[in-house]
Amino acid sequence: MKTEIEKNLEEKTSVIDKRIEKYIPRKYSKDSLVFTLGSPRYEYNVEAINEAIAKPIWEFLDRGGKRWRPNLFLLVCEALGAEPEKLLDFAIIPEVIHNGTLMIDDVEDASELRRGKPCTYKLFGLDIAINTGNVMYYLPLLALTKNKDKLSPDKQTRIYEIYLQEMIRLSFGQAMDIAWHRGLAKADEKQYLQMCIYKTGTLARMAAKMAAVLAGASDDTVERIGKFAESIGVAFQIQDDILDLVGKKFAKKKGGLGQDITEGKRSLIVIHMLEKAKPADKKKLLKILSMHTTDQKLRDEAIGIIKKYGSIKYGKELARTMIEESWKEIDRLLQPSDAKEKLKAFANYLVERKI
Repeated sequence: MKTEIEKNLEEKTSVIDKRIEKYIPRKYSKDSLVFTLGSPRYEYNVEAINEAIAKPIWEFLDRGGKRWRPNLFLLVCEALGAEPEKLLDFAIIPEVIHNGTLMIDDVEDASELRRGKPCTYKLFGLDIAINTGNVMYYLPLLALTKNKDKLSPDKQTRIYEIYLQEMIRLSFGQAMDIAWHRGLAKADEKQYLQMCIYKTGTLARMAAKMAAVLAGASDDTVERIGKFAESIGVAFQIQDDILDLVGKKFAKKKGGLGQDITEGKRSLIVIHMLEKAKPADKKKLLKILSMHTTDQKLRDEAIGIIKKYGSIKYGKELARTMIEESWKEIDRLLQPSDAKEKLKAFANYLVERKI
């Protein structure tokens, strides 16, 4: 049975997707291209743009996804006393960027499936997938450029600063992750968590900080809200890593348990196991990770070794602790309200979800 939060996420998905369509149409026309790009000097090839941008973007977005980052944005707005409906256009920024990162990640990881279907590069080609993923980093900023009259110059500047800093962090976090699963460097737990803060925490932090700025919050409040959201992002990633190993419903969409084993991923759970394991088990797991195998028996063997050292339980407890500790700051910061309670329940859901 679906929880209230899951039902709310589903209801909000169609609202958010409709707002994305305002800036990224399902099918471009000459008028929508002028809206996006300005008037052409010569002539736009509408068909080419639809085939190489609109079609792959919407094929990907229509697969689903939780849309939790724009929901976080809206909850933060409401908890800070702003009207979420008036700021909905800006909620699409981290969500579109997030989906662009997934498209690029799939290329970098040579993944087969995303949300139960072949990855974008498998359907449309590497060239289109890379270009489409990249353009999704910038297209949602149309929500800012087309609404400048609704924002003070100070708010505009703060939003652009947040965007720029978080996008830099995002790429650096991805670089660390790539280096580790390719065996170019080793990571300990603190380094892994810092990577997570940049790779997965970034877009949650971006969503919350932008929401706080637009709600008129002080600089101190913006930073504190950002740290809370960052913790949500990291805890979400830890839970993702756990579900990859033991979540059957979750794994079904990805093509089986242990996709991260195939990637050779050095997750928090793997790092913990390698620090605790006996030499023979450590050697065996490292061997399987280096093989980048799709053999389910080998992946199951690796999962069994990880379970043996309590690493999954350790990851779950750490994720819960992160949410609890980060909430203490927000609890003191926000005035009592229904929105505040919804924000707390939302954070807990993301770390306790089963899919």
